[in-house]
Amino acid sequence: MQKQKKVIVVGAGPAGLMAAETVCAAGHQVHVYDAKPSACRKFLLAGVGGMNITHSEAYPDFIQRYYDKAEWLDSAVGQFDSVALCDWIHQLGVETFVGTSGRVFPKDMKAAPLLRHWLKRLREAGVQFHMRHKMTAISASDIEFDHLGEQVIAHGDAIVLAMGGASWPKLGSDGAWLPVLAEKGVSITPLESANCGFYSHWSEHLQTKFAGSPLKDVAFSFVLENGQVVTKKGECIVTKDGMEGSLIYAFSKYLREGINANQQSSLTMDFLPLQSQEQVIKKLQNTKPKESFSKYLKRTLGIGGVKSALLYEAFDKNAFQTPETLAGCLKAVPVSFYKTKPIDEVISTAGGVCESSVDARLMLKALPGVFCAGEMLDWEAPTGGYLLTGCFATGRLAGKGVCEFLSV
Repeated sequence: MQKQKKVIVVGAGPAGLMAAETVCAAGHQVHVYDAKPSACRKFLLAGVGGMNITHSEAYPDFIQRYYDKAEWLDSAVGQFDSVALCDWIHQLGVETFVGTSGRVFPKDMKAAPLLRHWLKRLREAGVQFHMRHKMTAISASDIEFDHLGEQVIAHGDAIVLAMGGASWPKLGSDGAWLPVLAEKGVSITPLESANCGFYSHWSEHLQTKFAGSPLKDVAFSFVLENGQVVTKKGECIVTKDGMEGSLIYAFSKYLREGINANQQSSLTMDFLPLQSQEQVIKKLQNTKPKESFSKYLKRTLGIGGVKSALLYEAFDKNAFQTPETLAGCLKAVPVSFYKTKPIDEVISTAGGVCESSVDARLMLKALPGVFCAGEMLDWEAPTGGYLLTGCFATGRLAGKGVCEFLSV
């Protein structure tokens, strides 16, 4: 029988807890440390508006949601995909259902019951929790923590780091681990905003009249460098200084990279995604004498409010002279952005510990016996359950890596 070893997990979020569960199941003693007074604070906040745990999309499409890191993360997500994650949730006694968008939710839409069942199971299995411990230094087998102003040193036969990125720092993910690992020779891609809102230069009219307006039933399109067009339907919010919401978040990687390269980036909006250009032209041909332009748009196509304002932001009135030109405008309204919202206001971050810094088990090459998981790693994914699945899956892979490391 394998001798029981002591494993330290730093970070009590989904990735850290999944690593802890995996290691504990192999018979090792697990101690979880976290800087905050309670576990999974960001997870609980994400569940306030309805806990979207994963997505039911077929795996070949699902894994592509991790962009250029899809091949790297396939080893983790492929072993713990959305089906496996749902099975795991069901084993906790929590039922799930698939929403109309394909997103998967707990039956009661809440994160707290799931977390409560999970923590109970972990504690009953012997996992010990040490809260209000903030990591200040690390070696291959020791970690130094600040605990209420006192220095605490913990020793482990292996260590898992799962401290998140730098979004929502008040919930614990503040990126303070970056200099600690960098001084140990770990290569790290700078953290940037992901799943974020963007700043745009709106007119005073739009800022005054339409700030906070929902932009519904639209499709956004972005042209990649290779000419491929990415199009997604959904909704978002037009704010006083730009846009926020799920649809704009889905384009955050593309827009951010465009801004980094050119100081600005843009996409086009289709205000009538369910109608072809020919259908729109036909409806616009139904004109009435002396009817105002705003009433004409509202009567023929239901276009008004913030959509009408954005149309005027993008085009000169001369572009609306014929049904053909007006239809072309409505189906491709350009909008430009010049900056991402700051990291402490966004859902998640891109960047982190580089793929080249870890081995296939997610162990740091510069610190053998130390593993990384979750948002600390250099990957990103859109909202919709992909982020959480990636965290659970990399936590599980790091946990398996620990078990393999300790068995040698």
